[in-house]
Amino acid sequence: MSSLLTATVVVGALPILVYLWPAPPKGQTKSKIKIQLSKSIDQLANGDAVKFDAPKNPNSAFIMADGGGDNAAGDLAFGGFAVKDEQGKVRVLAINCSHLGCSIALNAADKSFDCPCHGSRFHLDGTVRHGPAVAPLSNLTWAQDSSDPSTIDIDGLVLGF
Repeated sequence: MSSLLTATVVVGALPILVYLWPAPPKGQTKSKIKIQLSKSIDQLANGDAVKFDAPKNPNSAFIMADGGGDNAAGDLAFGGFAVKDEQGKVRVLAINCSHLGCSIALNAADKSFDCPCHGSRFHLDGTVRHGPAVAPLSNLTWAQDSSDPSTIDIDGLVLGF
């Protein structure tokens, strides 16, 4: 009787467990994604940024290291900015606005990132300058490529071909 009860529980619980912890789609792998910047990190002046996109072949995305608002750690971004803020600190930020996920743009004249959808503005360090966003931009985990100063490696996900 107990083995019948155990089998019934296992058969009933298995679909729930598969729903809660699905297997990753075939061909999807975590890896470092090499990005060739249009300007190397050491050529960025304080207050300067360079935009980059995730590769399309193979289809890839960057994994957000942190987040708030509409962004969370582990969420995906399909672009970003390498930026040297006013104090000279280099950051690599996801392109997603923390309000509702629209793509931000660099406002070089005002030294800010602006969201065209709802008017949020961010300082170059990713903190909120003007809402409606209340959370900062998400960081991407990155490292400078040791062989090429204009290449960075970003934690990402190859989504498949």
